[in-house]
Amino acid sequence: MSKFLKDLKRLFFLSVFLVLGVGIGLGEVIFLDKNTEQKVLGVNTDDSLKLMVGESGGEKNNLKISEQISMDDARPVILKKYLEKYKSPLLPYADLIFQLSESYGYEYYWIVAIAQQESNLCKKIPDDSYNCWGYGIHKKGTLKFDNYELSIKSYAEYLKREYFDKGLNTPELIMKKYCPSSNGSWAKGVQQFIDEMENGKI
Repeated sequence: MSKFLKDLKRLFFLSVFLVLGVGIGLGEVIFLDKNTEQKVLGVNTDDSLKLMVGESGGEKNNLKISEQISMDDARPVILKKYLEKYKSPLLPYADLIFQLSESYGYEYYWIVAIAQQESNLCKKIPDDSYNCWGYGIHKKGTLKFDNYELSIKSYAEYLKREYFDKGLNTPELIMKKYCPSSNGSWAKGVQQFIDEMENGKI
């Protein structure tokens, strides 16, 4: 009989310890899950900046702020904002400019920076030319297009073929062929407009 009571007590204590162990384990899981949960409090919808604020590390009011900026996402936005700032007729073609730059393998800002230098972003161009870059304009005549889309496509290909494919890939190197009579102001102007876009001065 006494052996039976001892076995019963042992079983009781084992059951109590088992219940306590399971209870403590579940409590830990719930506590950790609750305190590592992240809540998105705000997201900037312009695709260039995502701001996320949440609780982390199990400490009350311990806020973690992280910024995730993807330049691949930011570049089309930069182009649009830049063209919008200067009220350029090229604004509706910002995506096309970006896509052509990507497909031809040069930086997104070249077409726009040169247009800014040559024509104040298409505000000062030969009549009915849609030519914002001053290329194909000489004594024999003026290269004209039926619309901006055609001129952008033509110029994007021209820039790759006549400059980047030949290793002319800086404002100074491009200037030597593009505008050889310049005293350096052409290259400085183009570089200034590139810097404005790259540094976010929009």
